[in-house]
Amino acid sequence: MPAVSSIFVPYASYLRVYEPLAAFAEPERGHWRRYAARDGTPTAQDELRRSLADLLPTPPVPVPVHESADAFITEVDGVVCVCPWRTRLRGWLALEELGELLPVPLLDAVLPPVVRGQAEKDYERWRDRNPDARPWIRTAVWQVPVRWFTLFSDDERTFEPGAAEEGAGAGEGGAKARVLRYRTPMVQARRRLARSLKTLRNAVDDGPLIEGLVDVGRWLEEFHPRSLVELDYGGLVHVLSCAQLAEDHSAADVAAAITALRDGDDEGAGEAYGRLTERWRAVRDRQFAN
Repeated sequence: MPAVSSIFVPYASYLRVYEPLAAFAEPERGHWRRYAARDGTPTAQDELRRSLADLLPTPPVPVPVHESADAFITEVDGVVCVCPWRTRLRGWLALEELGELLPVPLLDAVLPPVVRGQAEKDYERWRDRNPDARPWIRTAVWQVPVRWFTLFSDDERTFEPGAAEEGAGAGEGGAKARVLRYRTPMVQARRRLARSLKTLRNAVDDGPLIEGLVDVGRWLEEFHPRSLVELDYGGLVHVLSCAQLAEDHSAADVAAAITALRDGDDEGAGEAYGRLTERWRAVRDRQFAN
């Protein structure tokens, strides 16, 4: 197995929100202002290395003892925007979902019950003191949830083939990392989600997709209206070939399906949704491959 410094999995995608500095109260705003002015702020690969390193001790450390003071930084029209990692909070949230993803014997082997129990107690105490806390980053493994694509249009898509082979350490030795991502202003993301939700409620019965859209909509409402929303394929770019990624226009397929439903074209909606589900079924099936 490669060393932790060269591992660029798990095969996860990320939905991130970058907020302008004005969204943060002091003294946190000052911290992020100074942080953004530094040279060489950490990358997504740095965040992953640190997370994986915590799983190496015995017993493993599923949730960091202290909250991360790091963030992803970008500029939007000259305005510095910040996406705090909040690694500790995200660790607790991921731990809650882990029981649904792994059978109990495997879960116990990876994270003993006593370790999980202590983390749960720590989270309960922390949540009592921070009832309004929310993450700036959402994560999905072995997929990009359909509901995330409703926030974006195809012309907001960026694909950089990079120089790394599939599964290799992209970004190492100066090699340009492979990237597929979407970015859009918060106002556009909210508008598209609201339109998609209205169309689906008029066309289909309530179900997981509508529930998921409502959940994402509530989450987006927690942030500054001038934020930037980003969908990053993350480690999934090493599951698919460059050719497959180049042909992946999932946001366009979702938009086509929603438009067809709005126009009463059930056949067109089925064709667009079929392209989407077939593409992502092939990715999810790899999760259980030997």
